[in-house]
Amino acid sequence: GRGQPQQAQPQEPNRTLHEQALGSGIIVDAQGHVVTNAHVIEGADTVKIKLADDREFAAKVIGKDTRLDVAVLQLENPPHDLPVASLGVSEAARVGEYVVAIGNPFGLGDTVTMGIVSAKGRSIGAGPYDDFIQTDASINPGNSGGPLFDLHGQVIGINTAINPQGKGIGFAIPIDEVKQELPQLIAKGHVSRGQLGVMVQGMDEGIAKALGMDRPHGALVGTVNDGSPGKRAGLQPGDVIVSVDGQDVRHSSDLPRMIASHAPGTQVRLGVLRNGRTQDLVATLGTLQEEQAESATTEDEGTVPQSSALGIQVHDEGGQVVVDRVAPNGPADGKIAPGDVILEVNRHAVTTSGSALAALRSAPKTAPVLLRVKHGDETRFVAIER
Repeated sequence: GRGQPQQAQPQEPNRTLHEQALGSGIIVDAQGHVVTNAHVIEGADTVKIKLADDREFAAKVIGKDTRLDVAVLQLENPPHDLPVASLGVSEAARVGEYVVAIGNPFGLGDTVTMGIVSAKGRSIGAGPYDDFIQTDASINPGNSGGPLFDLHGQVIGINTAINPQGKGIGFAIPIDEVKQELPQLIAKGHVSRGQLGVMVQGMDEGIAKALGMDRPHGALVGTVNDGSPGKRAGLQPGDVIVSVDGQDVRHSSDLPRMIASHAPGTQVRLGVLRNGRTQDLVATLGTLQEEQAESATTEDEGTVPQSSALGIQVHDEGGQVVVDRVAPNGPADGKIAPGDVILEVNRHAVTTSGSALAALRSAPKTAPVLLRVKHGDETRFVAIER
């Protein structure tokens, strides 16, 4: 069963403009709950649901999660014969299998398109929990919120985004993630997510080598917020989180989603690689909204710049080593920038330009140099080949 949410803005006095936004939706139970995208009903004053059989119903928004871009509507006075969609298991969907997208593209009405699952786990920069199913089934504006069916007639995704530069590239939210938060959205209107309080970054081959790893995997911890669950659990910058409750963390982008799938107060077991050895740490998660940004560093008068073999000039400023210049086409070009603060060289803290340069000179040339660098409020690791 499918619905097509339509939102209308109230008219201002002396104006004839009547704005409407069109989208699609999925009826998920006999009580008249409809799932759609949060962006479809954003700013809606009223929502109307029109079924495929042309019956229309008023609806109200009862829950919304903008991070996952999901909203739940409630039909007012739902009839007893509502068509209800069967929700499947997106984890079981395989790349290459056929799928069918249904929606209301450009307001034309019910439209069915067919394609295949092109990829899974796609990140498109839409939010912190990017994990889209990519399909070449034709999806256009107005399809948002509609179902992506497998050939068993089960919903495996919610059509959400298109790539305006590419034909045949559409994205759907996996239904497993939607099912996980549906009870919270219906019961309390929002989703409470667990939070670890760390900033992580991706791994590349150079960083993996510098950390003594055989291949890039896991999430490299750049910053551990003071007073955070991660701090209390004993996490340190430079740790690589390789598993959560025994489940592998393949990429750094997987970690926020894995942590957020747990409720605040939940204990999770983190597999952590530190100094070449794996150990388990137990963290009790906080609430995501509690996350706070670190305060910026204060500045002081600097000293004379000094240069290093990495093609950078550094100077002392307020007890920190600040990058003054990066040589074009040098080893560090494109990896660090003027104004960056060097906190560590090969996991050893440096507070003066002299100690930083000495650490760089003594670093073995058989592996990349691993710098821990701060830029504004963000801390990250950078591996530089010489």
